Amino acid sequence: MSAAAPRCAGVLFDLDGTLLDSAPDLAAALAVFTGEQGVVMPDYARVRAVVSAGGSAILRTAWPQAAPARIAALLPRYLEIYAGMLAEHSRLFPGMDALLARIEQAGLPWGIVTNKIAVLTQPLLQRIGLAARAGVVVCGDTLAQKKPDAAPVLHACAALRIAPAATAFVGDDRRDVEAGRAAGVRTIAVGWGYSSGENPADWSPDALVQSSAELAHALGLPA
Repeated sequence: MSAAAPRCAGVLFDLDGTLLDSAPDLAAALAVFTGEQGVVMPDYARVRAVVSAGGSAILRTAWPQAAPARIAALLPRYLEIYAGMLAEHSRLFPGMDALLARIEQAGLPWGIVTNKIAVLTQPLLQRIGLAARAGVVVCGDTLAQKKPDAAPVLHACAALRIAPAATAFVGDDRRDVEAGRAAGVRTIAVGWGYSSGENPADWSPDALVQSSAELAHALGLPA
């Protein structure tokens, strides 16, 4: 293994597909909703692949020919169902709880930058035990902009009082890498998330990792 990267001053994480495997609950909510609507539930693999793209993309797996206005009309009820089952099956990805503990033991601040709206993000973090641990949580409606805009990442850096150049942003989606690059932070893509069939290497992140152990190494954490 190559030498560990220089340790950063702080770490930001995307939520769905990076820290948290939330696809089971999002798919379960879609199963309830498609049942209500009399629509065939798509295969789980199709749903999982688009989770990082948001609720509209999830709905489109069941309504592939629907006009944007139709998807927008369906979204509130889908999110209402999902809100009632936020953390029934969602779990941190393997090794991520221990990784967060190592970050905390190293005295590094960390936070979350997600496009998930606050009314879903905050109760979810409470239920999985991360709300009190994250130094900052920037949601999809915290600002007028969301990823791939740099603004949410810069907002998180400012809240943690860390310079962007000394920050790492870890994500599973192209928008995470684009937002991090635009903000001037170090970008780390993970290979275990919901990349919609894309190869994360094609996004040209500063690092690409396939496990929490590789991520710890990329962050320069002490062994």
